[in-house]
Amino acid sequence: MNPYILSTLLFALGLGTTITFASSHWLLAWMGLEINTLAIIPLMAQFHHPRAVEATTKYFLIQATAAATLLFASMSNAWLTGQWDIQHMHHPFPATLIILALALKIGLAPLHSWMPEVLQGLDLTTGLILSTWQKLAPLSIILQIQPTNHTILIFLGLVSTLIGGWGGLNQTQLRKILAYSSIAHLGWMILILQFSPSLTMLTFLIYIFMTFSLFISFKLNYSTNINTLTTSWSKAPVLTSVIPLILLSLGGLPPLTGFMPKWLIIQELAKRELAPAATLAALSALLSLYFYLHLSYAMTLTISPNNTTGTLPWRLPTRQFTLPLAISASTTLCLLPLTPAMVALLTF
Repeated sequence: MNPYILSTLLFALGLGTTITFASSHWLLAWMGLEINTLAIIPLMAQFHHPRAVEATTKYFLIQATAAATLLFASMSNAWLTGQWDIQHMHHPFPATLIILALALKIGLAPLHSWMPEVLQGLDLTTGLILSTWQKLAPLSIILQIQPTNHTILIFLGLVSTLIGGWGGLNQTQLRKILAYSSIAHLGWMILILQFSPSLTMLTFLIYIFMTFSLFISFKLNYSTNINTLTTSWSKAPVLTSVIPLILLSLGGLPPLTGFMPKWLIIQELAKRELAPAATLAALSALLSLYFYLHLSYAMTLTISPNNTTGTLPWRLPTRQFTLPLAISASTTLCLLPLTPAMVALLTF
């Protein structure tokens, strides 16, 4: 892609999210979401591959539906209450409709089915943008409206953690596994959002670090499915020894960083007397941990086939860490001892 076009599209991505962050009027927030969607469409279709075009079309249709629902709900709220302000969402009908529209935008279950299919058709860099940056603007709107109907958020959160864990069990494609991982982590964020917004943002920040490390590692490794992971040792030995730790951190296994948000969320849910929801979320995390362990097993304990395809990577130069990957990987693995400081910042 032309560098000028690429820089323009990336600037539009940042502009759309910034407009949504800064707006208190529904039309401005909707406009920011639309700029965001239209900016990523050319990035998704840049390789002119049939799968990429199909994924782009699906994404555009889903985002257009969610944006139309959001606009209808905000107009309904203005009609019922006379307010266009985002924080004045006191009527249950438009508030519920807006939550469902934003859930469709970010891929929360049970409105999630587009997410694995779209991510499967994209390259890993665009998939990283879709899994992280594109979630920021809708999440900021959910944080601003502070819905009075807590039941729907708890339902969306629990269903997302369950489906995010259950859906990834039978997958062999890494991008689909990462999509279900994104759904599960979003479920944890939505589950705690109404009780502790600052904890939601901490969870999302740690999720960005973990996902960035994993996507860039797979990109450096040229890995798109589980079979290619078995030849990782010959392509990038040092990277292959770190990726299983990143996977286990993403699954929330102590003493890695990914355990911190799950620990704090379960603690907060228990304080709010929601022990059944905390128990169900913790059990669903075991499902996600199972397929992360499966990937780790494929990378570290599986011997690649001794044929021409399997021995070819040994003749190639090994790939090394890049500085952003080294920083994000170290953050992904070593941040758990700073949990007391994080809790102090959250309660400040």
